[in-house]
Amino acid sequence: MTFPVVGMVGGGQLARMTHEAGIPLGIRFKLLSDTPQDSAAQVVSDVVVGDYRDLDTLREFARGCDVITFDHEHVPTEHLRALEADGIPVRPGPDALVHAQDKGVMRAKLDAIGVPCPRHRIVSDPQDVAAFAAEGGGGTSRSSEAESGGFPVVLKTVRGGYDGKGVWVVDSVEEAAEPFKAGVPVLAEEKVDFLRELAANVVRSPHGQAVAYPVVESRQVNGVCDTVVAPAPDLDEALALEASEMALNIAKELGVVGHLAVELFQTRDGRILVNELAMRPHNSGHWSMDGAVTSQFANHVRAVLDLPLGDPRPRAAWTVMVNVLGGDYPDMYSAYLHCMARDPQLKIHMYGKDVKPGRKVGHVNTYGDDLDDVLERARHAAGYLRGTITE
Repeated sequence: MTFPVVGMVGGGQLARMTHEAGIPLGIRFKLLSDTPQDSAAQVVSDVVVGDYRDLDTLREFARGCDVITFDHEHVPTEHLRALEADGIPVRPGPDALVHAQDKGVMRAKLDAIGVPCPRHRIVSDPQDVAAFAAEGGGGTSRSSEAESGGFPVVLKTVRGGYDGKGVWVVDSVEEAAEPFKAGVPVLAEEKVDFLRELAANVVRSPHGQAVAYPVVESRQVNGVCDTVVAPAPDLDEALALEASEMALNIAKELGVVGHLAVELFQTRDGRILVNELAMRPHNSGHWSMDGAVTSQFANHVRAVLDLPLGDPRPRAAWTVMVNVLGGDYPDMYSAYLHCMARDPQLKIHMYGKDVKPGRKVGHVNTYGDDLDDVLERARHAAGYLRGTITE
């Protein structure tokens, strides 16, 4: 029997964990990595080191691959169209992926299909930002900032931002100058008065089968995901259903194949607004590695190969994921003894990265019936691995 080869563009931890999910299925992976030391390059046997921005490199890499997929959204759209013209399946395809690559394109499409978003528009210079701020009251969040017609305003470069990069919250026209220095279009959005951030994760196959994971709460620290709780605590059942149906509809309307994460704001007046889209496995779905019947990574592999999708239902009442960030103690392995002895149910996932302060180097998952206990166990383990907790 001949098993397919999945070509993964990008060598980060998402590629590493997607490869891990394919191993039990006998799926072979070929990796296009920036360096031999990248997270996935350490574990995938067939690695090509090269620049994903170079079309010739992409074409050569794609030889022998049955499908191309990604662990990031940065491959130029025109290169993906060229691969498709060569007869190479690209999943998600460029017509879908552009909505995760370009925030301006994404907002225009979501407006067209009636998906609720924060008030927004492309702005041309700091004075245009001030004009956007002054427009105020028509904002969809009905926040006090929107109704008063002033700052603060959220500014985003339309391409290239992640984990808080490429995003500014500005309080004046003077502060609005910085984003324009990048030389790319800038999207202005109202600063939403939200209660919390949620994420709806769905997976869709080429022939339209789709599954939805429980809507989760995503807690950020300094613009970086810190904790994910699955399912989102105290979320009204009707609102959870609305979020899942919205994510499934976005996946269908955009023609997504693979995993789609829809990052959401839950507003204080009981609505949900779309913040961002990601068309790849996502940090808000890492809990599913140990907390769901079929993980986001396994379902992404199934989807890009057009295999039947797996059950996304949770295995436990609560699952909590906490990111392990680098701190001042690079020897995280020495902390395993304490963490594993203290919590035999703890699941540790490390990415093979050099430890640098603030860098995502792994995550931990815990699960159980008592949310407070599950949260405490996950936070303790992540803190002990980082070195901020020492007992």
